[in-house]
Amino acid sequence: MSEKTKHNYDESKIKTLSSLEHIRLRTGMYIGRIGNGNHYDDGCYILLKEVIDNAIDEYIMGFGKEVEITIDGTRVAVRDHGRGIPLGKVVDCVSTINTGAKYNDDVFQFSVGLNGVGTKAVNALSKAFIVRSHRDGEYAEAQFKVGKLKKEDSGKTKEPNGTHTNRLLK
Repeated sequence: MSEKTKHNYDESKIKTLSSLEHIRLRTGMYIGRIGNGNHYDDGCYILLKEVIDNAIDEYIMGFGKEVEITIDGTRVAVRDHGRGIPLGKVVDCVSTINTGAKYNDDVFQFSVGLNGVGTKAVNALSKAFIVRSHRDGEYAEAQFKVGKLKKEDSGKTKEPNGTHTNRLLK
């Protein structure tokens, strides 16, 4: 009988990951296969679908009359003309897992996206991610690099209500 190698399995081996670390380390749990975009089931399409699903939710609920999608190489932008994310929660809604209004039946009767996970995974897995929410003449914007907040901005705007996301895939 061979002698088993001893492994030191104690408290020091237990890790707690942040949401960002978990999404980046265990990508498959969130978007399935990573891939490079050559297969219809590659993760980049799941990420795109998550952002589009949020825009469609606004449209279906009757708050937006239009969804704009722009693809330029590895840059994808989605703009809905819905209610816009509440300005004080823009950062949390795209970076803190299990955060969102889709748990509240008073606000969303149903949702086509992954409630509380989708946009966070998009942010965490994008080289760069920008979200901008327009509400009643004001805006809040957050810029991220690989899921880490780099810059916030807010102020007055003449843009109609809604949410705009812009992400760089590679």
